[in-house]
Amino acid sequence: MAKYSDTIDLYSDDGKLLKSGVALDKISPLVNPASRKIIDLTKRSIAVNLGGIQGGLKAGKLGKGVILGRELDLPIMDNKDAIIAKIKEMVDVEGGDTVVHEYKGGNLLLVEVPSARLDAAGTYDAAISAVAAATTYAIVDQFNIDAFNASTVKAAAWGGYPHTMDMPGAGVSSVLSIPQNNEGIGFALRNIGVNHFVMMTGRNAMQGAALASTLETAGEFEMGGAIGPFERHMLLQYAYQGLNANNLVYDLTKENGQTGTIGTVVQSLVERAIEDKVIVAGKKGSYFQFYDTKDPMMWNAYAAAGTMAATMVNCGAGRFAQAVSSTLLYFNDLLEHETGLPGTDFGRVMGTAVGFSFFSHSIYGGGGPGIFNGNHVVTRHANGCAIPCVVAACALDAGTQMFTPEGTSAIMGETYGQIDVFNKPIQNIADGV
Repeated sequence: MAKYSDTIDLYSDDGKLLKSGVALDKISPLVNPASRKIIDLTKRSIAVNLGGIQGGLKAGKLGKGVILGRELDLPIMDNKDAIIAKIKEMVDVEGGDTVVHEYKGGNLLLVEVPSARLDAAGTYDAAISAVAAATTYAIVDQFNIDAFNASTVKAAAWGGYPHTMDMPGAGVSSVLSIPQNNEGIGFALRNIGVNHFVMMTGRNAMQGAALASTLETAGEFEMGGAIGPFERHMLLQYAYQGLNANNLVYDLTKENGQTGTIGTVVQSLVERAIEDKVIVAGKKGSYFQFYDTKDPMMWNAYAAAGTMAATMVNCGAGRFAQAVSSTLLYFNDLLEHETGLPGTDFGRVMGTAVGFSFFSHSIYGGGGPGIFNGNHVVTRHANGCAIPCVVAACALDAGTQMFTPEGTSAIMGETYGQIDVFNKPIQNIADGV
């Protein structure tokens, strides 16, 4: 029996119907098998830059520096098959339960660590530690490295750790940050950089937003933000903003794409909300028509979808991501003035955007929308509905950012982005229904 009476139609990123009459709880990250697979693989998948480790060792580039005299010229790529076999054997738990994907001729690997390693661990970093240690020992073993040079190989795989808390300059990496960098309970899945999402989905704005929205929503569940009545609230917001439920984001964007502005998206959204009976005309002032709603959670979902559409219309028109913070702010400001109803996330997106405008414009000392995440002190206050818009904006950016997705996150596209469930989450989640 469906937990909620709400049903939605799921549409693709190009406006084609994928599933109709979907019970709302079927898209929940607790229920939908594709969403659960995304979350599972996010924790268990580790990228290994094997070609990068060879180059780094040859030049003495270790961590984020260069140590002259510690160069090691090892034919790692000539021996990649043997090294991959050793990594697989060491990471295996029951034999054959480690999957290694090879990309770019084996220069890049994506290792899926057995679930048993995470089941038997307190935190998800058991995956990266197992792969980093196995990569280190596989190279040491393959080339019979002595005790005086083994630490150099270890530094190439692990980067600066444990000299540093995390692993800067490591040849082994995860899309997740280390647990110590999570700023509160349940923030792990919200601590993924915007540019990572952009590259994992091949710069497709709606797919990138869907992937970010899936993991941001899962994070909200993890941090206790989707309990009781707030579960329906989060699912509606996720459905309409992240998964293009009822084709709302697509319709609003298409209607305003050629000549529209943030203001015309507000008008289109209000017209659609009236037509769908989400809001009705309420009291009237001397010159102002207030609107009312009996379902504030559904109104929030519509507002969130409108925020996404306004982002794509505005940032898409300029092909620049920098306008995303002001779009988040002024779309919702206009929406509140137009209706008398609260903006997205009941005002928190607007509040987030004020700080985000300051911190993402390099005024404070450097930064851009692409390097933010939902764990950041500036952006975390919007519950799962700001970062997906930032991802869409950065996907539409034509190269105006100082920190481009290709510059910060190419390896995420070349490894995680080759897995279908990461690359096309909208279709996979619809299939999962």
